[in-house]
Amino acid sequence: MITELQKNKFYRCKALLNEHGQLEVKAVVEGVNPGRIFADQIDSPQSALIWLGNNDGFLFIGNEDNEQFNNQINDFIDQVIVPEAKKVGLYYFEGIGNHQKWNKTIEKIFKHQELGSWKQRVYKLHKENYKANNVPNIKEGYTVLKMDNALFEDNTIKNPAFLHSKILSFWASIECFLNTGIGYCIVYDRYIVSLCFSGFVVENTHCIDIETLEAHRGNKLAQKLAHYFVKDCLTQSSVPYWDCMDSNKPSIAVAENIGFSNVFNYVGYEFSFY
Repeated sequence: MITELQKNKFYRCKALLNEHGQLEVKAVVEGVNPGRIFADQIDSPQSALIWLGNNDGFLFIGNEDNEQFNNQINDFIDQVIVPEAKKVGLYYFEGIGNHQKWNKTIEKIFKHQELGSWKQRVYKLHKENYKANNVPNIKEGYTVLKMDNALFEDNTIKNPAFLHSKILSFWASIECFLNTGIGYCIVYDRYIVSLCFSGFVVENTHCIDIETLEAHRGNKLAQKLAHYFVKDCLTQSSVPYWDCMDSNKPSIAVAENIGFSNVFNYVGYEFSFY
């Protein structure tokens, strides 16, 4: 029977992880970032489903040929995941394999669904490849600020909810982020209009999350912040990690312009809960 693991049992899934797979999975299993794990067994899991705490996907780890787990997963999703998803306004199941062998299994398990798919690219940046000369100039009126205690306590910021909601979608608390993550933002007229910060962290690797408000896109704000983020990472001997959709050409262009290298790709699958 598929059972949800308590957080103090997450370590039992470490052996199921693909060392060269997604950083987000490791961050949840190691208890750095929030998430839930549903496994075939409590004591010695062979296969499991990880629900990322930011609701940005469900990842399958472990043995892709585990018939007991595979035969139960559809009923489990219907009976447990769907009601929980409704509570948080999630309407799609986005399933991803932690290794490529899961792809065929996912296609088989969910063949009765209207299954869509997309491609993701993962990039990393090493110090010797950083293109420090490509820092763009940005228009007057935009100010870069570090995401530190002072920013979170700044009462003059007009849209603090944007900052707080972004951080708390990845982290259990603001304090957890400040203790572990790195981040920068751009302020315009005391509004935070662009953010670049550590969404997930495992040891010295920081997974970038980046967002610019629509009205301010096209001004190279994301690229500017990415340089600040990268420089901070490299100063601390940390590795910046960038995971983006293959169809997101602007994001890919920013990553490659800074010197990131494509280290692996993977496929995601989706279907509607309703």
